[in-house]
Amino acid sequence: MKTRALRIVTYNIHKGFSQFNRHMMVYELREQLRLLDADIVFLQEVQGKHSLHAERVDNWPDEPQHAFLAGDVWQSTLYASNVMYDHGHHGNAILSRFPIAHAFNQDVTHLRFERRGLLHCRIGLPDSLACAHCVCVHLSLFARSRHRQMDALASYLEDVAEQDSLIIAGDFNDWRNEADARLARRLGLVEIFGGPTGTPGVPVRSFPAKRPVLRLDRIYVRGFSVKQAKVHSGKPWSNISDHAALSAQLIPEAGEMA
Repeated sequence: MKTRALRIVTYNIHKGFSQFNRHMMVYELREQLRLLDADIVFLQEVQGKHSLHAERVDNWPDEPQHAFLAGDVWQSTLYASNVMYDHGHHGNAILSRFPIAHAFNQDVTHLRFERRGLLHCRIGLPDSLACAHCVCVHLSLFARSRHRQMDALASYLEDVAEQDSLIIAGDFNDWRNEADARLARRLGLVEIFGGPTGTPGVPVRSFPAKRPVLRLDRIYVRGFSVKQAKVHSGKPWSNISDHAALSAQLIPEAGEMA
């Protein structure tokens, strides 16, 4: 039986607002995500609650953003708040068509004014008894903090994931591609815009979304071959967020699934 491709997307949604916070874009965001028809969606800067926006912004959804975006398309959702404030909180989220299990949010905060977490779960894949470890990340703007966070993530996954199939996706803020040495080689990962399996890849430019020049957003995989990878920049994406979205189609490798 032919293995079905797994479709994934990662997107920093800028808390549901366009660049420079000019317009709320959660309805347009929901429409574009559904057009991509992904099985698993990795989201960063997801607004779990914002009481001031709820009062002042017309048509602000009653639900947290991850639930609003998932609707009846992604039956399993996972959200973890990383940044808390008086009027709300935001963090990372994973939306999935398949069951989510064993969820954990790893606190990797290094600087008190910059709260960060790494959202990890196991997702059961279709057509088999297999599962994949999925991690949604949003790393620090500062190199020293990013290094500590990547090292912490690698150490954690070495313990819980061993050689199982693995997807790490999100906003790495890593324009110098230091994740190749600190994370990808250590865990045996392939960057989806790279070459053959086992060959380090050069991440695609994804920021700013209108005309990307920085390589901030990533998808790393292990236990999958990459059938297709695409960056979604320019309109309509550049009207929705300051980051481009990345998508990929992945084929599970025989013998690699746990």
